[in-house]
Order: sequence, then structure tokens, then C-alpha cells
Amino acid sequence: MRKVTGSLSCIVGALLAASLANAGPPELGPAVKRYVKVDAPEVALVHARVIDGTGAPARSNQTLIIGGGDITALGADGTVKIPEGALVIDLTGKSVIPGLVMMHEHLFYPTGPGDYGYEDESFTRLYLAGGVTSIRTAGNLNGYGDLDIKRSIDEGRKVGPWIDATAPYLDGASEVQIDQKYVLKSANDAERMVNFWADAGATSFKAYMGITRAELGAAIRAAHARGLKITAHLCTVTLREAAEMGIDNLEHTIAPATDFVSGKKPDVCPGQAAAWGSVALEDPNGPRVRALLADLVKHHVALTSTMTALEIVTPGRPTPPGIEVLEPALRARAEQVLQVMSTKRSGPAQPHDSLPSSDLMARLFKNLLAVDREFVQMGGLLMAGTDPSVDGVIPGFADQREVELLVEAGFTPEEAIRICSLNAATYLGRAARVGSIAAGKQADLVVIDGDPSHQVSDIRHVETVFKQGVGYDPAKLIDSVRGKVGLY
Repeated sequence: MRKVTGSLSCIVGALLAASLANAGPPELGPAVKRYVKVDAPEVALVHARVIDGTGAPARSNQTLIIGGGDITALGADGTVKIPEGALVIDLTGKSVIPGLVMMHEHLFYPTGPGDYGYEDESFTRLYLAGGVTSIRTAGNLNGYGDLDIKRSIDEGRKVGPWIDATAPYLDGASEVQIDQKYVLKSANDAERMVNFWADAGATSFKAYMGITRAELGAAIRAAHARGLKITAHLCTVTLREAAEMGIDNLEHTIAPATDFVSGKKPDVCPGQAAAWGSVALEDPNGPRVRALLADLVKHHVALTSTMTALEIVTPGRPTPPGIEVLEPALRARAEQVLQVMSTKRSGPAQPHDSLPSSDLMARLFKNLLAVDREFVQMGGLLMAGTDPSVDGVIPGFADQREVELLVEAGFTPEEAIRICSLNAATYLGRAARVGSIAAGKQADLVVIDGDPSHQVSDIRHVETVFKQGVGYDPAKLIDSVRGKVGLY
């Protein structure tokens, strides 16, 4: 649960956040206006099918009125008064869903072994084009980059989703060698890092595989003292240990769990391949997994599903959508990675391997789909993200794919959309304004040509994306970065 102190800085921060939450849309600069499709003082969307993000069944023949950046009215056709002079848009045969709120996103992409390029233009445009109006950047390799792009978007100078900006990774010595990562030296160092980046404007934190129990505990206490939340992709620390410490969220469902690794030593990471392989060998509905999930629910730990990133490294899965927009050399690299991943790999993982065998990856993928469903049935808060730090995971396209994969897990399309909207908004403390469709909420809406409640793949047919009442053209956003993604 979120812990907020009574310090003056927290009180001022809370008041400022509340003020900004109810502010109208910013003045848009020319770099943003070029992508605007609908901008009128009042807009009436009529004859729409509304999937409101609460998990409730879709409602047909609805009218939504947008004004001042908000939804000012919503109801059945003929029951809502359309303001005189409003721009009327007929959505017969089309659907409206809430803007997606996605929780494991990045503004960087792999450009070479252990190297990541910052994507301050292409990724933000692709997220918005895919219907994503809010993101949390779950880990930062650029320091101030996420904060700067957030500020530019908030001020109307650049186009993109609202950003919950995560500080640089909190990590110890790890098997994942990335030159841009800082390595923590002690628990005091972890506390110092949290306070430094909170002062700089970061609003979330992410712990990574090599962090120790002492460092993680110090980071959690420091973040909570600032009224902020912390998530993690762990290895050295087990999920149960993190839950006991008060971690708010865990990434990749339970794929990185070392709780099931035989002979796991305290503060020692047995390797990602060992962790993932151990989860693959568990019965997702068996007593050990259920006991772990129950413990996470008891400690109010949310889970973030990132099945898109796992699908990339699982043999026999479809080619991911969107790789055609990559810069040509990076597209070739992604295609090569996909080809390698489709090759049969058997036998136990070697010390240098970051993934288990192909057989175990296929079992892990299937298990995690079942775990997502089981966690929700047990009362857990499940959210979703994509992790575009993996070759071939493309923002916007992957976020739509994540909804499809949640339906594959057994959720209804309406439930899957809720996981990708209202659940995340609830975690972020923004559910009063975003995450679902209702009168009085911010007009973050996605117009879809089709009916994803009947055929979930229709979620790919995004026609217009409204953010704070302004409608953006997804085709223009995608075309502006086509062939540049990965270097722009």
C-alpha cells in the first residue's frame, strides 16, 4: 500500500499534483499540432459502442460529449443534449475505449550488445498512436531523459502520453551488463539515490536483479517516505522477501522469481535462466505457486504482466507487430533475433545463458498466462506493460498485442482492457481522472474501427486517439517515424 508522510514537501507535492490533474489541456505547440486530427471547443461522439474500462459489457448506441479536455456527458443516444455548435462525429460501427495506461514501458531500445539508444521522439509518438495515453517508464538509462520528455509533453511542446517518470535503475552487480547502469554500493547508497532522483522529479523507482535485501529495503523505505512507489525485476532477492519489505509492484508477473530455485542462497542471484526455468517447471495452479500468489495479495503487491516481451523469446509464437517501422539495420537485427529464438534449444541452461531451453520457454509462457488469471481470481491487482527494451517489442503495436494476450490468458476483452487501463490508473492514484470512461473524467479516449469486445484483434484498428479532449491522427504519428525507430 502507498505510504505518505506528513512532510511539507509531500503535502506541497500532493496539492500540486491535484492542481495539475484538474488543469485543462496545455497550449499546443506547432510540433504537436501537426498530428492533431480533432480540436474543437466541444465534440459530440454519437452512435458509439462504449467499452468503459471497468470490465462491464460494451454498451451500444452511446453519445459522449467532450469539452474543456473532459467528458462532460455520456449516455444513450437521444438522452444526451448535444451542445449547439459542437463538432458531431458519427461513430456508427466503431468503438470507444479508455486511453490505455501501460506500466512497463521504456524510452530506450537496444541498438547493440549491452547498449541502448534513447527514443524521445519515436517511442512517444508510437505509444500515442497505439492508443496509449499514459505510461510508467519502468526503468531509466538516461538519467534526466524521461524527466525532460515528460516536461516537454506536459507543456505541449512535444506529442506523447502522460508519463510517470521512473528514476534510473536501482541495481547491484548483475548478470545483465549495461554500461549505462549505476551499481549501488550499499544500503545508504540506495537511500541516497532515491532521495536524489525524487528531488530531481522522478515519480517512480525500479529495483533490478542485482540489488541486495539491505539495499532494496532501504530503497523501499526511502521511496515510501517520499510518498512514491517502487517496482522491481528481481533475482538476488526473492519475491516473498520483497513483499515482506513492502514492495509495491513486481514486473513480468512471476517470471523472475527465485523463490522456487533449489538451493537459492541469500543475496545471491542464481541467474535469470535458472529463475525462469524453475517457474516453468512449477504447476501454475499448484500449491507452491498459489501460496506465493496468496502472499503477494496479502501484502498488497501488484503484478505487471509483460507477455509481449516474453512472446518474443518463446518459440512457435507469431511474429510481433510493428517491426516494419524500425530503422532498417535494427529491423534486420530484430528479425535475426526472432530467427534465433525460433530455433530449437534443448538441455539445461549453461552459466552464460540468460534464457532456459526452448521447451522450458514454451512452458513458462503458458504458465504465466495461467498465473495472470489465477492472481486476479485470488484478488490481486494485475496491470500490464510491454518492455520495449527487448528486440522487436515496438511501442503502441506491442501494447495492443498485450491486450490480445490477456484475452488468450482467459480474460474477456472487457476485462483485458480494464487491466490495461483502470487497474493501472488505480495503482498510480489517477483513477479519478483517467483509466475509464465516465462523465467528469478526462477525455483520454481511443476510437477503434470495429468491435474489440467481439473480436479483440480489432484493437489494432485505431482511428483517433483523444488525449485531454484533443484527437490525434495515429497514421500521421506512425508515418513520422517510419524507418527511424530505434535511432530517433
